[in-house]
Amino acid sequence: MIALLLAAASALILSLSGTPVLARYLVKKNYGQFIRDDGPTSHHTKRGTPTMGGAWIIGSVVIAYFATHGIMTILGESTGPTASGLLLLMVSVGMGLVGFFDDYIKVSKQRSLGLTAPAKIVGQTAVGVTFAVLALNFPNENGRTPASTAVSFVRDTSFDLAFAGPVIGAILFILWSILILTAATNGVNITDGLDGLAAGASTFVFGAYMLMSIWQFNQRCADPSVPTNICYQVRDPLDLALIAAALCGSLVGFLWWNTTPAKIIMGDTGSLALGGAIAGFAILSRTQLLLVIMAGLFVMITLSVIIQVSFFKLSGGKRVFLMTPLHHHFELKGWEQVTVVARFWIIAGLFVAVALGIFYAEWVVLL
Repeated sequence: MIALLLAAASALILSLSGTPVLARYLVKKNYGQFIRDDGPTSHHTKRGTPTMGGAWIIGSVVIAYFATHGIMTILGESTGPTASGLLLLMVSVGMGLVGFFDDYIKVSKQRSLGLTAPAKIVGQTAVGVTFAVLALNFPNENGRTPASTAVSFVRDTSFDLAFAGPVIGAILFILWSILILTAATNGVNITDGLDGLAAGASTFVFGAYMLMSIWQFNQRCADPSVPTNICYQVRDPLDLALIAAALCGSLVGFLWWNTTPAKIIMGDTGSLALGGAIAGFAILSRTQLLLVIMAGLFVMITLSVIIQVSFFKLSGGKRVFLMTPLHHHFELKGWEQVTVVARFWIIAGLFVAVALGIFYAEWVVLL
């Protein structure tokens, strides 16, 4: 487990030291956040805060990942990056690039809208399709690919999308993956409205995936000592745990500068990249449906927007909440921003705890 500690520590140091450097560069280039006029008035003080900080969150993770593998290879403790690890980084970086273009248009045009909705959907779909296709390839020596066409909860279920043949199964899996990726990226993006909220909540989720991946490695089907009824058919669980550790380290370093009052904002670059990573973990760790509970805070906040918009249209202009996303509702009720963030972090942690409990309980029942 030295590799996990090394990845987390190196990502933490890189993020903690590099984020203020990036912030000063962005200020020099005048790449500041543009605040929408219809948002809470208290947010107007954030106008001009450097954005696109998410680029260094992911940059720190990528550097830490390859550096850790390089060091562990020299020590004879690693054979190098795996297909699952590279795919996870690819989908995160790919979604981050979509967010980067969105952010760049906002700061360069000095407006609150970046990419058009169709353009953003095209970008996210392109990344999703590429990820899904590649995830069904690259079998290891046991013939196990990074992902499977079976729908998963805490492990693959008996419901296989390839029920009508491998081609139909692959197509359905691509569509299913795009749905998961789109939901996760938009969920984190919507949540990223208060200093530290999305970054802190994401840290809980990645911490949980690290623990789950370690457990899956210890109970992997490739180990003949593990009974087949409780083993996990995840291709590269330890490498997934390494990336999760690096993400936790990078986010903690970023949070040092992102807590109220934020010196830098992750922007869509960061929120889409983190959402892509969360979805990638759900698919590659074979815990797709568990994601609904694991990322419960993001689901709750996204639902608040859906409920508000739907009720507004159906009722002819009436609202359920004072403002959405949900965190803005509590701001307008008089809660301080730090209070909203702290309490929402608690909610995020409780959702993650429930998800971990379900994950472990299933293994105990099978045992």
